[in-house]
Amino acid sequence: MSQTNLMRAAPQRRLGGTEVLALLVFFFGVVAAVNAVMIYAAVSTFRGEETSRAYEKGLAYNLDIAGAREQSARDWKVEATILGRGAWENLVAVTLRDQNGALTGLKLAAEIRAPVDGRKDVAVDLVETAPGRYEAPVAIESGWRDLVLIASREGREMFRSKSRIRID
Repeated sequence: MSQTNLMRAAPQRRLGGTEVLALLVFFFGVVAAVNAVMIYAAVSTFRGEETSRAYEKGLAYNLDIAGAREQSARDWKVEATILGRGAWENLVAVTLRDQNGALTGLKLAAEIRAPVDGRKDVAVDLVETAPGRYEAPVAIESGWRDLVLIASREGREMFRSKSRIRID
């Protein structure tokens, strides 16, 4: 006696057009939401530029090279220090000399820039406290910074330097 076992398969469920559409909309909705979060995080945490008006400064690059050669020919000696006075209070002190001695009568500005977050940048004009010595108090939090010094005389930039420093 032969037995035939007929197994009945359960009826297969088929996806309908509405369900496929819902799955596609859900999938692309998740992708769009993740992209939106990533774009917001990228734009809100990093401004994406090192300098403002980069195009115009790029066009004037040859003038920058000529200015750097003039600055090098002057052979100025510059010493800059940032002295901590408290948790957030610091003193920026710069000494300028050339082969004849102390340099006086300059307008000296310091920019203390945060490498990543431009909202933490601080600019200060230094005051001549002694011949060739310029100082200014500044409130800045600790971390890595770029110290940019700009010395000018009668509206003409005479010296510019940029140094990476650590403020403790």
